Amino acid sequence: MKTLPFLIANAWRTGHGAPFPSINPADGSETAIIGGASLQDVDDAVAAARVAFRNTDWRGRKHHERARLLYRFADGVEASLERLAQVQMEDNGKTLSECRAQAASAAATFRYYGAVCETFESEVNTQRGPSMTMTVYEPVGVVAAITPWNSPLTLEAQKLAPILAAGNTVILKPSEVTSRVALEYARIGLEIGLPPGVLNVVTGAADVGRALVDHDGIDMVSFTGGTASGRAIAETCARRLRPVVLELGGKSPHIVFADCDLDRALKAVAAGIFAGGGQSCIAGSRVFVERAVYQDFISAFAEAACSYRLGAPGAADTRMGPMVSFGHRAYVARAVEMARSEGGEILAGGAEPADGALAEGAYYPATVIAGLTNRSNAAQQEIFGPVAVVIPFDGEDALIDQANDSDFGLAAGIWTRDFAKAWRVARAIQAGTVWINTYKETSISTPFGGFKQSGLGREKGRDGMKTYMESKGLYWHVG
Repeated sequence: MKTLPFLIANAWRTGHGAPFPSINPADGSETAIIGGASLQDVDDAVAAARVAFRNTDWRGRKHHERARLLYRFADGVEASLERLAQVQMEDNGKTLSECRAQAASAAATFRYYGAVCETFESEVNTQRGPSMTMTVYEPVGVVAAITPWNSPLTLEAQKLAPILAAGNTVILKPSEVTSRVALEYARIGLEIGLPPGVLNVVTGAADVGRALVDHDGIDMVSFTGGTASGRAIAETCARRLRPVVLELGGKSPHIVFADCDLDRALKAVAAGIFAGGGQSCIAGSRVFVERAVYQDFISAFAEAACSYRLGAPGAADTRMGPMVSFGHRAYVARAVEMARSEGGEILAGGAEPADGALAEGAYYPATVIAGLTNRSNAAQQEIFGPVAVVIPFDGEDALIDQANDSDFGLAAGIWTRDFAKAWRVARAIQAGTVWINTYKETSISTPFGGFKQSGLGREKGRDGMKTYMESKGLYWHVG
């Protein structure tokens, strides 16, 4: 099997590090061998990005000229939609339909930031002295973008598009579990004519990411991934006084009040934790249900979990594919066994499938656990799988206390017909995103990030481009 190369300064190389396989979690087969970057390759990538940044051919372009390439990038993603969807499906086991939707979303992200770039404006400030003042924005420089394995199509687009729109150069380091989408983005960047060194991709294990974060030539780090890794990156960036944006873990409360449309809530709660195998930072993994409807809800919820049919991710009738890897499936299984040992009652799922083709893949069923408190490990630790802990509550104040009793604060969902209650609870919940009578609805135009241990800074939206820029005050003396 030919080793897939990565891209530095618009040139492909297999690298001086150890190559590694890409494993299809649906059946355990090898789909590709990926070239491994060495520390020398990282040095070369940083050097290429620095040269490209010093050369004003990219950062010095007028905004509408940079925007034109972002529009072409969007066109390239759309033209490669089926290929991109297939690559992600083979790498992480998401269903083909979800991968297609994510590829379309990625194209829209590049197009959106093309529009943001084209219409971006400096500001004239109110004059308070003898000078007219302006606020202008400059690219921060060379950005290291480090991405996880769960949704590389969308998450890598959400970093690359605003980083490039702002005039920076970038080195993208994807997860070693799902490296091929980043290589496809490198191909598209090469095809549309990005200048050498503007978009570089290096592939490899965690040591490659650490080398990037600690490199003297990096001006900013953008990381999406686990909280422990995020803390380590934040410490390194703090020592270097280097800006960093972190999108980390979550343990999101999904709240069902008795006065809601229970049928709609039930479907949304199930999709909020089981879609994509629960491998999402915003998965609604802590389900709080008002006691008056708790029994009705939980029995219907267990039935809904059983309807999430496991199967090959390319099959039309599959609702849930495998976990991203066999190692991650084992982690999810251990978390469920710990919940069982804590007194949790498994109402659906809770065991690896042993029949037929499913036994060959990293499959794990939709799982519903009752009988635990919010202080249990299953309710406090991010499992990152299709595992919902359902907890009854009495009263709004008690609910808010429990919902906020978590190290995380990424997202939350609220189901109620009471407008005033929705407002009170949404404002009281410590989370960067709160959905009311909907869940996991996303928009590239709306800022996204977390409170507490769920991260630092914000991505998406018009300000998502400013995240990768430095503001500068100009004084023009007119007195």
